[in-house]
Amino acid sequence: MMNLAAALQRNAQCKPNKVALICGDTQFTYAQFDHISSQVAGALLAIGIQPGDRVALSCPNLPFFPFIYYGIQKVGGVVVPLNVLFKEREIKYHLKDSEAKFFFCFEGTSELPMAEAGIAAFRQVEQCEHMAVITRDPQQFSFGGMPTLSALIHNATPVKDYAERQADDTAVILYTSGTTGQPKGAMLTQSNMMSNAMVAGNLMAGNGNDVHLAVLPLFHSFGQTVHMNTAVLSGATLLLIPRFEPLHVLSQIEKYHASIFAGVPTMYIGMLHTTSACGSEQDYDLSSLRLAISGGAPLPAEVIKSFESQFKIPILEGYGLSETSPVACFHHLDVERVPGSVGQPVQGVEICIVDDQGMPVETGKDGEVTIRGHNVMKGYLNRPEETASVLKGSWLHTGDIGRFDEAGNLYVIDRIKDMIIRSGFNVYPREIEDVFMTHPDVAMAAVVGIPDDIYGEEIKAFIVLREGDADKVLADEISLLEWGKSQLASYKYPRYIEICKQLPMNATGKVLKKDLKADLGRYER
Repeated sequence: MMNLAAALQRNAQCKPNKVALICGDTQFTYAQFDHISSQVAGALLAIGIQPGDRVALSCPNLPFFPFIYYGIQKVGGVVVPLNVLFKEREIKYHLKDSEAKFFFCFEGTSELPMAEAGIAAFRQVEQCEHMAVITRDPQQFSFGGMPTLSALIHNATPVKDYAERQADDTAVILYTSGTTGQPKGAMLTQSNMMSNAMVAGNLMAGNGNDVHLAVLPLFHSFGQTVHMNTAVLSGATLLLIPRFEPLHVLSQIEKYHASIFAGVPTMYIGMLHTTSACGSEQDYDLSSLRLAISGGAPLPAEVIKSFESQFKIPILEGYGLSETSPVACFHHLDVERVPGSVGQPVQGVEICIVDDQGMPVETGKDGEVTIRGHNVMKGYLNRPEETASVLKGSWLHTGDIGRFDEAGNLYVIDRIKDMIIRSGFNVYPREIEDVFMTHPDVAMAAVVGIPDDIYGEEIKAFIVLREGDADKVLADEISLLEWGKSQLASYKYPRYIEICKQLPMNATGKVLKKDLKADLGRYER
């Protein structure tokens, strides 16, 4: 029997007054954290949510996220975290594909009206029977015609214990995708999530005295495992920051004595640029910080060198996928770190580099990265064919190209798939292409990633317009960019658009994206 909520309940019993969550000037003890999540669980039970039912959650890094996440776990439900930047079309797809029965959605801000898009999407998905809007005002019981979280839990009877779940029962569905088809849900089990959090804690030499500064979004597998679940498992404190701003991060490290920071490369670059420009790190006491973690995209060696020199702490870089919960390979504190590598496979995980025939290659040779172990998903939700294409025997075929050196360090060289990683977020060209093909003036679209010093990669769309009447004004690059911005989450829409007369293709009609990447012409926002 296994349930992620067991650690929360244990901490509430053993250290009820220990600070569990901090956000701004608000703090919650483990006893309060456990109680509120039990209220959420009680409310879900009251409306008929059963073990195995899927519950979608769209919320930034605020205490509401862990309250609801662990409340869903307590009833044996399956958490379906959604990116807070999703627009109506994207929310609708994920609610429908996951077959979610309940949807929690944060109210948002004037710049990001999450609830408006969420409510509109919810009303178009019949099988999603219930929705609650998460509002800042605890006295607000209605929002846009929907009940709020406060209304939901107002008279709810807190559950006394968590539901019994088996190790192979699905705990979380994280959405990922390839370059062919729509996003698909990776089913991660109780065992996947529990084991990966334990391994991450061991890698960081974590303990209950740690304060995890969580600016990585908790809806992403990286922040969810390395910060939230690891902190709860060890009884540590989770310092929540909804939005990354370098100087604010530095002030929070000092104020709350944060000991562990995890980020994507753009965050490290942002902190370096900010402090280098004004020497601001000298204004803060950062002596509590003992470790930094990087993932999501390759971290340039020069950035590692500069950060470690300036901040006097080591950076551990790692590699993983949503399908691996996500940690698969990482630098270890007791092993020499080699710049450019992502360290060694983590405890209980094997990584093998194979050729096109699935046979292991020699050390030093490039091949596809395959992974097996306690962290590998049990499959994609309702997609047996796509599951079979990546899970062969007990091995997950990642589609990434890598190699090992003689010391056992893994180097991730390239991606077989055309996936773009922008600021740590996976962006899938096919999805963007499909959206642009709905524009009335677009005949063809091809999307590629281009190098970017800040975000790792940026998104560029090559567009062929339909032939129109001579007196018809067709779309231009600026209007297409603005249209894409209105249709796609902010990390997905192309910042670069080029209108072309034709796309390079091979004899079978396949677009030659390598040729597009070599083209230097582009439109910049």
